[in-house]
Amino acid sequence: MTSCPATEQRLLDIVLGNPVCRVVLDRAGELGIGDWYLTAGGVFQTVWNFLDGRNPQAGIRDYDLFYFDDSDLSYEAEDRVIEKAAALFADVDAVVEVRNEARVHLWYEEHYGVPADPFTSSADAIDHFASTTCCFGITRDPGSGLRVYAPHGFDDLFGMVLRPNPVLAPREVYEAKARRWQAEWPRLVVEPWPER
Repeated sequence: MTSCPATEQRLLDIVLGNPVCRVVLDRAGELGIGDWYLTAGGVFQTVWNFLDGRNPQAGIRDYDLFYFDDSDLSYEAEDRVIEKAAALFADVDAVVEVRNEARVHLWYEEHYGVPADPFTSSADAIDHFASTTCCFGITRDPGSGLRVYAPHGFDDLFGMVLRPNPVLAPREVYEAKARRWQAEWPRLVVEPWPER
């Protein structure tokens, strides 16, 4: 899906207004990981806070930093990156959760009750969030600045509409997240899970 450069810039301006997001985007390259994105709640919830006139960090439980490395699918390899990130972001007053999306299929069924095919990239993982409204990622391309990944566009995000994305996560995951988020951001319009 194509997007308007002005809308992308608006997203970046809002997200960079959250000091935690700014630090993650500024430092993530120091982890030596490829194919990474700041994604999920750290991005879309920062926008909701801006739209509601709240503190940019209000209600955000953690900041997801996805990366993709299928050269070593061991827990130990991922844990080394997690430990490095813990040191890198030790001065940040927030939880920065780092995960290798190449490993998700190894634990997803046990955690959520449905099997997952291996993802092919961090963008592929973002495509599988429970809501299309959550499908945003921001990364830093060496030499060319920040780049936004927004496969479903920006209308729902800026309209505060939560729309289901029934490609992987089960209905109950979407509905539990929707309840929690609507309690935190009461203006949020929650679209129902499709009946099939």
